[in-house]
Amino acid sequence: MAVTLSMSEESVTAYLSGEIDHHCAKGLREDIDEAVQRARPQELILDFRDVTFMDSSGIGLVMGRYSLMQELEGELRLTNLSSHIRKVMKLAGLDRLAVL
Repeated sequence: MAVTLSMSEESVTAYLSGEIDHHCAKGLREDIDEAVQRARPQELILDFRDVTFMDSSGIGLVMGRYSLMQELEGELRLTNLSSHIRKVMKLAGLDRLAVL
């Protein structure tokens, strides 16, 4: 799993790729959190376009970034979700926390 980060004045976008599981989640969290703490954006965008698999670690990743953005009074947005990942997010109730 890899993450590519793009920062602008108002947002940080994390382009996720590969599998999100317990083996890589910690590194993803650290990379994304570091960028958000540095930029302090109004919006964090998690782009799932190239994610091929996600287990419960992905839900934890999203929930933690939601909490971080709440602390910064910002917003979390999830983009390019496959139909399977979108369904998992909705079942976990994440559609009430983030813009899907």
